[in-house]
Amino acid sequence: MGYYKDLREQVAALESKGKLVRIKREINKDTELMPLVRLQFRGLPESERKAFLFENVVDAKGKHFDTPVLVGSHAASRDVYAIGMKCEKDEIMERWAQGRQNPIEPKMVDSGPVQEEIHMGDGLLEHGGLEEFPIPISTPGFDNAPYLTAANWICKDPDTGIRNVGNYRGMIKSQTRVGILNVPGKDLRTSWEKCRKIGKPLEAAIVIGPLTVVGYAAPVKLPYEVDELAVAGGLAGEPIQLVRCKTVDLEVPATAEIVFEGELPTDGMEREGPFGEYTGYMASEEIGPYFNVKCVTHRKNPIFNVFISQFPPSESSTLRSTGEEANVYKFLRYDCGLPVVDVAVSEACSAAPFVVISMKKNHPSQAWQVLNGVVAMSPIRKFVIVVDDDIDPRNAESVNWALSWRVQPDRDIRVTKGMISELDPSIVAPTEPRTAYPIPSGSSALLIDATTKWDYPPTSLPKKEFMERAMKIWEEEGLPKLNVVKPWYGYSLGYWTEEFEEESELALKGDHYVTGEKLAKQRKKL
Repeated sequence: MGYYKDLREQVAALESKGKLVRIKREINKDTELMPLVRLQFRGLPESERKAFLFENVVDAKGKHFDTPVLVGSHAASRDVYAIGMKCEKDEIMERWAQGRQNPIEPKMVDSGPVQEEIHMGDGLLEHGGLEEFPIPISTPGFDNAPYLTAANWICKDPDTGIRNVGNYRGMIKSQTRVGILNVPGKDLRTSWEKCRKIGKPLEAAIVIGPLTVVGYAAPVKLPYEVDELAVAGGLAGEPIQLVRCKTVDLEVPATAEIVFEGELPTDGMEREGPFGEYTGYMASEEIGPYFNVKCVTHRKNPIFNVFISQFPPSESSTLRSTGEEANVYKFLRYDCGLPVVDVAVSEACSAAPFVVISMKKNHPSQAWQVLNGVVAMSPIRKFVIVVDDDIDPRNAESVNWALSWRVQPDRDIRVTKGMISELDPSIVAPTEPRTAYPIPSGSSALLIDATTKWDYPPTSLPKKEFMERAMKIWEEEGLPKLNVVKPWYGYSLGYWTEEFEEESELALKGDHYVTGEKLAKQRKKL
């Protein structure tokens, strides 16, 4: 069947599967649009969250836009993410692992719909530049401008020419100027710093509404020298088609909705922010690069695609947690050869600092290999827990049970330093000078081995056959739909004697008095 040919085909797939809400009434992009989508993240279970398409958009000054706004199409939920990947939910991690290991280089084409309309030179502002599009305010009442959110920034390393795609927010500062949060250590900032040393601007293109696999690859932390468009091709199973930009030496996805071409000067910086961030707090202002638009290209009747981020859970946290889970899973299982079963990067904790890994270890050292591996591959972790494969890493009750009864704090918990605390408000007060790497040794991470260290008694739940029989009766009685969590039946964890097994079998037959008589004979006198 192949992958979707463009964002519109994916929108049709979302609608056909009941995962798209069309809003036809007039909606103010600056005061109503994001709050309306926000409600589903504060009031609905994850399985009921959907993408929203706003078809009648105005701004705070009453201007009407012909362009609709699409929110939640990448990752309103894991169901939506799976639709975007064109796979089942339980196939996402392996699809990611295979895409990473088998990237497919992009393919150049002569033309594409993203350049059906072109505004450049004297015609750059003929439709208003950035003002042509209904860019919403994400956190009304706190944000200081509309911001690009589902913005895929493409640039090239000035030395090697290797392409990079990253997702960064962009503050709308004028019809032709965009701020960017791009702190040191980010890939685009690395390229920008290289350009600054040689005294030239960094060329870039901001892509809105490409194939969703591009949006999935962009926010995942990949090595600097890896082209995210090749990884996106691996995810899609076919090459991403590219066209050459009109004013900069870059290539962009041919079937994207909108592209802003331009450059980031390296002879000055500007304040950007405050902006509501994925941590659940307003991020303070930052001084950083800015982007000057030189050309706007777009499809006829484009769709303006945005993320909803800010307080978790959100589309951003689902998007990033799913991608990060797959990234960690691939690294631990395929690069390190460790018996990892599942990875959960907590969406409710902003999809960065809190990670739980389940594994089927066959040596005691493997738990710490996993813990050390996770903080080695990404410096933004804060809490990392490893559990056995009988624990559901996505269920807080299951993880908390393991923490309570499989951990001795003095033995199984370690603190490691040398971490990065990007956007973390707990590092330093907002009024104090802050750095992402606190001097002298960075921020810290807590590592917890919550696996069993020896044979344990069975879990105190009825055996599987009895729970399965109970589930059948439950369904026959028309009781509410169940969503069982691990552990939901009893099983052995290594320590269970033949005598105990025999006694439980007698009890099932109603012969428990036999055991009583045996114990009476074994009675000890005081």
